[in-house]
Amino acid sequence: MYRFGLTVLISTLVFAAPPASDRGVVTGPIKAKSYTKLAFGPDGILFVGDSMSARIYALDLDDRKPFEIVKALEIGDVEGKIAAMLGADARDVLIHDMAVNPVSKNAYLTVSRGRRGFVSPWQLPNDVASAGVLLRVTPAGAIEEVRLDNVKHSTLDISNPVNEKAEVDWKKSKQRVDAISDIVYAGGKLYVAGLSNEEFSSTMRVYPFPFQGAGSATSLEIYHGSHGKYETDSPVRAFLPFNIQGKPYLLASYLCTPLVLFPMEELKDKAHVKGTTIAELGSGSYPLDMVSFRSKGEDFVMVVNSARGLLLFKAQDLAKPQTPITTQIEGTAGVPFTPLRNAGVLQAENYGDHDLLLLARNSLNGELVLRTMHTERQ
Repeated sequence: MYRFGLTVLISTLVFAAPPASDRGVVTGPIKAKSYTKLAFGPDGILFVGDSMSARIYALDLDDRKPFEIVKALEIGDVEGKIAAMLGADARDVLIHDMAVNPVSKNAYLTVSRGRRGFVSPWQLPNDVASAGVLLRVTPAGAIEEVRLDNVKHSTLDISNPVNEKAEVDWKKSKQRVDAISDIVYAGGKLYVAGLSNEEFSSTMRVYPFPFQGAGSATSLEIYHGSHGKYETDSPVRAFLPFNIQGKPYLLASYLCTPLVLFPMEELKDKAHVKGTTIAELGSGSYPLDMVSFRSKGEDFVMVVNSARGLLLFKAQDLAKPQTPITTQIEGTAGVPFTPLRNAGVLQAENYGDHDLLLLARNSLNGELVLRTMHTERQ
């Protein structure tokens, strides 16, 4: 058994860092093939992962004017409003990812016209289309397109991405869409989960920011309780930095749906790391997002689950002694969690100190809504 004491949550985004260096920065058009994943770094820098090009863009959108007073926000018929902007059919509008600038509280969405392309319940947005539009949603509720034809940016090509021609038969998609499956900035580094072209393809890449050098690439292995076996070819779907007894970890979730801890100190170049599976959230589902927050004096982690809505974990429970899951299980097991009554949530992001911003679909009328949830009343 592994033993942990008092847990202190690390913020996913570290903004005490000085403004990003101009090293390697150019001004010009962004020629991405896909806006796969979004994350914010220091000083309002927006990271855009482009799986199809196997590249990371760090965009300086000059979006760093502080917005301190957060008010409740609710925008209905999001797909209809976006369709009207883009001259598209609302039934085609597909939102791939969302990130909130903690400085300005502007939310950014990546969008394609691929929603009617789904042929399997296991497909994610990046499996059916490549997002090619970046939108900004202001705290006042205005939605505007972000033009990327002349923007200050730096770039980084990720190492040894999964082959462009490799396919996932059961999902009817290319493995290349998961060259970048999630990205998180923390402590001066960009963590990039995804698939490599190695035999053990599940990989965590770590790059210092500002970008310099090749960074590191670590292959990952987990025991998947629902599947009853060890796996090395399934990418991390959502993850957060997490501190246990002063030691930094990555808390990661996978398809169908194990929750795993990886010590950050073991994420070294060309190393192979076995994670510790501390929970199984049930088969037949997958994580859509993961967010940490503080409520009523306690720290929490919330996993957005495709089939079970919002799953709430107390940080102190994640740090208690657990028997790692190493044998096949049915249903759920491991760290306890509380399901919240918020079915239909697709994305969740921090929105100030006491609110989350949720992208959620109404299960009755199908309307997509962007709204805040006050964490002190969750």
